[in-house]
Amino acid sequence: MPHLDPEQLSLLALYDDWDDPGAREHLLACPQCAADYAALRRTVEAVKTTPDTSRLSVPGPQVWAGIHRELGLGESLREDPLAAEAPEEGGTKEAGTKEAGAAPGAMPASGDVPPSNVVPLSDRTSGVKTKGARTRGAWWQRPGTWLATAAAAVLVVFGANWAFNRPPQPQELAATQLTPLAQHSAAGSAKVVEAADGSRSLQVSLDKDEAKGYQEVWLIAPDLSKLVSLGVMNSTSGTFQVPAGLDLSQYPVVDVSDEPVDGNPAHSSVSIARGTLTT
Repeated sequence: MPHLDPEQLSLLALYDDWDDPGAREHLLACPQCAADYAALRRTVEAVKTTPDTSRLSVPGPQVWAGIHRELGLGESLREDPLAAEAPEEGGTKEAGTKEAGAAPGAMPASGDVPPSNVVPLSDRTSGVKTKGARTRGAWWQRPGTWLATAAAAVLVVFGANWAFNRPPQPQELAATQLTPLAQHSAAGSAKVVEAADGSRSLQVSLDKDEAKGYQEVWLIAPDLSKLVSLGVMNSTSGTFQVPAGLDLSQYPVVDVSDEPVDGNPAHSSVSIARGTLTT
């Protein structure tokens, strides 16, 4: 059974209402994908917790310098994007200090900031929109932005690591539609898939079982002169190993026959459905 890819699992885990009924149905039938989905959901729930940003401080310019150097960014990005935060805070503190040191009723000295332009600390923390006061925190102080960034980053890293470490998935080599033959109405499909170790298997599915005896699956030459039995199909679907070294171009016809319980291993000449594999 093909597994869900990392992108599908990430979207299902990140958005509860993501519209992908086929993928959600797959999770109910595939323990491996269900386990990966559960791990992703735990990650999403973890980053939904609002972080305490009250103790965060603006990182110094050396932090951005290190990031710029490690990523090899261009000269246009050399300026610290958080540098604009520091002067405003520094200017406010300086003004507050001068105001505190001035005598009551004294006129401001040359170069001092007039008291009317000083932003009280209470205005900055209460959200009052005052000239010179910031009404929004830095990006790293806004929980919504932080959560979205953290969730996306964690899912990308998890998805990349999961895709890298997950065993290679089977590759489809050829497929065909199975159409009913005379006096039958069962139809379906068949495909050949190759596993990571190079082994091949034929996956067959019919919409009903019309055999009066039992169903047997065959690979047959185009002129019907040669055939290879792959095994008995006891239900409406089955998976059968393709013999190593068998050239599918020489045996491209998939045949499901109705075999009597007579001990004769030969084809009964009564075929229920048939199709020719194409790549």
